[in-house]
Amino acid sequence: MAKITAAEVNKLRKTTGAGMMDCKKALVEADGDFDKAIEILRKKGQKVAAKRADRDSSEGAAIAKVNADNSTGVIISLNCETDFVAKNESFVALANDLADLALGFDNKDAFLAASFNGMTVAEKLTEQTGVIGEKIEIGGFEKLNAPFVGSYIHAGNKIATLVGLSASVDGAAVAAKDVAMQAAAMNPVALNEEGVDQSVIDKEIEIAKDQLRQEGKPEAMLENIAKGKLKRFFKDNTLVNQAFIKDSKQSVAQYVKSVDSNLEVTGFSRVALG
Repeated sequence: MAKITAAEVNKLRKTTGAGMMDCKKALVEADGDFDKAIEILRKKGQKVAAKRADRDSSEGAAIAKVNADNSTGVIISLNCETDFVAKNESFVALANDLADLALGFDNKDAFLAASFNGMTVAEKLTEQTGVIGEKIEIGGFEKLNAPFVGSYIHAGNKIATLVGLSASVDGAAVAAKDVAMQAAAMNPVALNEEGVDQSVIDKEIEIAKDQLRQEGKPEAMLENIAKGKLKRFFKDNTLVNQAFIKDSKQSVAQYVKSVDSNLEVTGFSRVALG
């Protein structure tokens, strides 16, 4: 039987993130073979993952990252089962490392198949499920490209947002962050009226008509009054039409134009946990 040194155990721990005792047991089982010990830990993760597949993983860390020239941003959420794990420093560090990697991929499937420290991202998640003992998975994956992309992560990593602007002008960084904070706080359903799904519009009109009927309004008046209520819905629920949270006298679109008269918000992404 091979003699297992503390240095070997520590090396395996740094490579996999597994606990010291789990690493020692794996090395003993592998008779000192480092690669075999990694495989043993992975298989343990697969067994734990299979057992916890039906668990709810609504906690975690939502992380937004933007590339060096502010032309591309990504949000991922690394999901787990409990808030205790979500607040763990090594868990948040892993979420940040994965978000950095995610910048180079256009969709979740390609990202999960990407190489990460000698294994795929999907394999890393399985490994960490074994290490932590909770279901660990990538929940949200959102990518945004624009002439200027800004980001915001709300305290506690529960909400992350990206905002795209039409140009990289003086003040774009502050404006993008302000609007990203707006998207985090106000949870708009779309960028503007054109982005609202027709089914949502139809539902809002029906709700408005039902309320008006209950108030005794004549049937012939319902359509026009409901359309007026729909305008209010767009104002409250589409990002560029919302009242700006830092100055309610202007809309988000007006705030952005105050930074530069030609500046517009071109898109946003939002991922929330819990």
